[in-house]
Amino acid sequence: QVQLVEAGGGLVQAGGSLRLSCTTSGRTFSSYAMGWFRQAPGKEREFVAAIKWSGDNTYYADSVKGRFTISRDNAKNTVYLQMNSLKPEDTAVYYCAAGGRSYAVRVESQYDYWGQGTRVTVSS
Repeated sequence: QVQLVEAGGGLVQAGGSLRLSCTTSGRTFSSYAMGWFRQAPGKEREFVAAIKWSGDNTYYADSVKGRFTISRDNAKNTVYLQMNSLKPEDTAVYYCAAGGRSYAVRVESQYDYWGQGTRVTVSS
């Protein structure tokens, strides 16, 4: 059974930082992308960042580029999202996704597995 367990969410003031982690179990995801998406209150889930599991290619939404960094540790089956210079508009539930198709890493429907989500709240 595939599981994705996220951690690291919480409450932070604007300008602060958080690091999210997502640890997978049950299978490996070599040759697939891992991604982070988020859903703010009253809004649809949106792409945040993605990384190809077998390479160093990373992808970001324009709204987080330069502030967020996605990375992975294959030995630990873990993907990280370092979030710096956080803004109130970054407030959302953040979801980890696995099994993404490398040709469509920004597309939610191209991921096979999802975590339960971790809440990030940025106060002004």
